[in-house]
Amino acid sequence: MAENQTNGGGEQQTQAQQGQGVQVLLDERDMRTVYSNAYRIHTAQDEVIIDLGFNMPNPNQAPGQQQLLFKVLDRVVMSYPSGKRLMLSLQQLIKRYEQQFGEIPTQPGQRRA
Repeated sequence: MAENQTNGGGEQQTQAQQGQGVQVLLDERDMRTVYSNAYRIHTAQDEVIIDLGFNMPNPNQAPGQQQLLFKVLDRVVMSYPSGKRLMLSLQQLIKRYEQQFGEIPTQPGQRRA
């Protein structure tokens, strides 16, 4: 059975698919999992900066006001080439998902078609 590899863009490939490529070993010992329902993107000349976190009602809001608090949990800094590979991988993932389950709504409260 072929061993699974990552191609640097997060997709899994088998050794047979890679041919003579570089073997990438995956070390997940220090990995942690966080939930995120919101993000913010910053840019610099050579980097893409993505803040990941979640939106929640502001616990300190004044009476009668509606406010959301964006609680930033993690920041990912990557090069533009890495950002582009991530974008392409996510596009492929979303396309396959929507082909199987229908279009994913992007607006809050919107239901699947």
